[in-house]
Amino acid sequence: MNRLPTPWGVSELARFPEDPRDTLRAWDAADEYLLRHLAGTAEVPPVDLGGSVVILGDRWGALTTVLAGHRPAQITDSYLGQRATRANLARNGADPDAVTLLSTRDTPPDRIDVLLIRVPKSLALLEDQLHRLAPGLHEGTVVVGTGMVKEIHTSTLRLFERIVGPTRTSLAEKKARLIFCTPGQVRDRSAGPWPVTYTLDADAGAGSGVTVTNHAGIFCAERLDIGTRFFLQHLTRSRHLAPGPGPTRILDLGCGNGVVGTAAALARPGAEVVFADESFQAVASAEATCRANLPGAAGKAEFLVGDGTAGIPGESVDLVLNNPPFHSHQATTDATARRMFAGARDVLRPGGELLVVGNRHLGYHVRLRRLFGNCEVIAGDPKFVVLRAVKR
Repeated sequence: MNRLPTPWGVSELARFPEDPRDTLRAWDAADEYLLRHLAGTAEVPPVDLGGSVVILGDRWGALTTVLAGHRPAQITDSYLGQRATRANLARNGADPDAVTLLSTRDTPPDRIDVLLIRVPKSLALLEDQLHRLAPGLHEGTVVVGTGMVKEIHTSTLRLFERIVGPTRTSLAEKKARLIFCTPGQVRDRSAGPWPVTYTLDADAGAGSGVTVTNHAGIFCAERLDIGTRFFLQHLTRSRHLAPGPGPTRILDLGCGNGVVGTAAALARPGAEVVFADESFQAVASAEATCRANLPGAAGKAEFLVGDGTAGIPGESVDLVLNNPPFHSHQATTDATARRMFAGARDVLRPGGELLVVGNRHLGYHVRLRRLFGNCEVIAGDPKFVVLRAVKR
């Protein structure tokens, strides 16, 4: 936990789940820059926060917590971000009912007087959300974006220009920058291009012929990434996907667009599949992918937005399929993978398998051997490996 001094006082903030080994803060220079701007300077008056305030993309709830007294609505794609916000509001004694927590799939407020945007890593997600928010803007809406210099590109500014209105940027401070946008007469008032769909080719292994649906912000949303393709090519190496008697319960952990879990269900007719991810956009994509390819079996599927395996009963799953992320926003970390592996061990039945795909250099086999007491490479190429660990 760290202390963030602001013009509204000092806030104690942490990421979620809180980990004493984690040295990463719940805010950065971009959040600080935006807060200083809102409070006003000798040259610039403070921003009037008396109307409807919407905060898009607040990563760990720092902005929402500091501005809780102005009763903002927070919009995020991250379940963990929402949990962090709730925890940070509580540790700072803020009224939790003062903040409206919305996902990127929820209907945004009808009227927005102040729109604060933490620029997301995904340009597609920014495009999608600007389209969704634009109808609530008016000529007097104050629109301010923030991000680190490396996160703000010419394409970012073009999106603001095309969907919202005239745009300019601030000078950089501590490698952070602000974006100022004035709502006006703009050309693009469409609903945007998302979601997009495509069908996998014959080289996609167990996923061949699957029609994939992607909402904005999903990793490699416009094509199948090479790691997932490699995973699909070797998915049926699991003995739980071989023909045989009895039901099989499969967990697609960190499901993304759900293509892996859907391919597993096609390989094992009758299986029950749980699609779980902390991204609201991902779980919506997985549900659309599953229903498009398994209309008769979709009733057996579960779609969970949550924290890893939380909410899944212990020893209730036969097979966990996992392609863990190794980035948390701009930081490279294996913390998410560690938690996913431990959660998988807890929910697997004895004899159950965890199949993991990852970049070879990440060394996941070391962690899996410590957790499971075993790990084998069932497929590999110069870049990727597919690993199997069995719960004894």
